[in-house]
Amino acid sequence: MEQNLTYDQAYQELAAIAKEIETESVSVDELAQKVKRASELITFCKARLSSTEQEVSNIIAQMGDTNK
Repeated sequence: MEQNLTYDQAYQELAAIAKEIETESVSVDELAQKVKRASELITFCKARLSSTEQEVSNIIAQMGDTNK
């Protein structure tokens, strides 16, 4: 996966792949490659969301500790 890939870029690419597959504009020869890339993008997006969720939770917890 590219180092500079953002969540938005990954999501947009994933949406484009899904649209190609849904509209059957992907050839049989490209299908496996597209599905593999989609899987990589899904994994990336899940990891990014999980990381962001943890980061936000930590910030909220720190805010709660400073209010005491």
